[in-house]
Amino acid sequence: MAALVAVACLFSGCGKSLSNQSTGSGQGPVAAVSGQGAGGLSTKNTTRLGGATSVTDAAAVSETVYPGLTRATRPRAVVMVDLHNWPAALAASTLAGSPLHAPLLYSEGLSLPQASAVALGTMKPIGTSAFARSASGATAPTQVIEVGSTATPAGYVVGSIPGADPAALAVAVEQAASVARKRAPRKLIVTAAEGAPAMTMPAAGLAAQTGAPILFVGRSFIPGATAAELRRLGRTSIYIVGPSSLIDEKVADQLAHYGKVTRIGASTPSSNAIAVARFTDGSFGWGVLEPGHGLVFANAARPLDGPAAAALSATGDYGPLLLLESPDAIPAPLGAYLSDLQPGSPPSGPVHGVYNHGWVIGDTSAISAATQASLDGRLEIAPRAAPEAPLSSATSQSEGP
Repeated sequence: MAALVAVACLFSGCGKSLSNQSTGSGQGPVAAVSGQGAGGLSTKNTTRLGGATSVTDAAAVSETVYPGLTRATRPRAVVMVDLHNWPAALAASTLAGSPLHAPLLYSEGLSLPQASAVALGTMKPIGTSAFARSASGATAPTQVIEVGSTATPAGYVVGSIPGADPAALAVAVEQAASVARKRAPRKLIVTAAEGAPAMTMPAAGLAAQTGAPILFVGRSFIPGATAAELRRLGRTSIYIVGPSSLIDEKVADQLAHYGKVTRIGASTPSSNAIAVARFTDGSFGWGVLEPGHGLVFANAARPLDGPAAAALSATGDYGPLLLLESPDAIPAPLGAYLSDLQPGSPPSGPVHGVYNHGWVIGDTSAISAATQASLDGRLEIAPRAAPEAPLSSATSQSEGP
């Protein structure tokens, strides 16, 4: 408990003066996201969000989840992360989960891109007392949570989770999330801060959906900050995201000293994401094995789109992140997985069926329009021929779906 209090004090201080408590500079209920490139083609089963960069993708996702039209559609807080610090963005994904449900925006170093500024003004964050801070005797709810070194938007109450080293910063995020949740985590996600970022992307959606924090290890070692936090937390359930090429078995064996270890992973970005989407351990995990789900599609070459889309894994359709490895093709494992999830129309007709919906992240340089159309077809409820009418009511039997 003392550690949580210390984190709360660290978060609330950070050497920043109390900002103006205005709700932002948005001039109207909704920003013109299309003017920011944050829009695109929608089909009957898919919706495209984003543009040419992950900055725009994060802004589009944030404004879609929180359009700011009513108090209920305004977030309590918004997370701000430097575009050049993907481990910080990945670790911050847990803040998109309960209880904060905080969307993420990107800065470019210490500058705030226009797309992020517009999205922040549109959402008009209400503020959260989980990180209430005081200055000169005044207390104000935190509206923007900076993770690592980022731009500081003017006109908002800002709190910071500082740190430069990825492992130490991830621990700081985990502890700050524990303050908000008023409890220490019993389940942890572990992945690598070094190596192929695409293999870590599914951890963002999993952290948002479950609320489990992310801690970092190396491929063949456990950093001191991570090991110290694991000792402090005691026995936990640890879920490694990624194959042994990302985190080797020696590290998995070392992690077993701190709790039960389960690896979720496969050899390619696409199959690895599918493994995470399929996985369930009791109440933990997606367990998406049947039709009737939201799904989030991104390009593995844009790793920052994983954290950018994390809010879609914790609200609305609650969709796991699935990865394409080219703008112009659906990988064979993903095609097979979508076939497993394709809903069929019941005998009573498609109006009584279940439906899938896909969020397509980024512009056509990330996922082409033709690929989106193909995804739309694979998500479509499949028609079935109507059963033949029975010869007579006396001899008819009900038919299953």
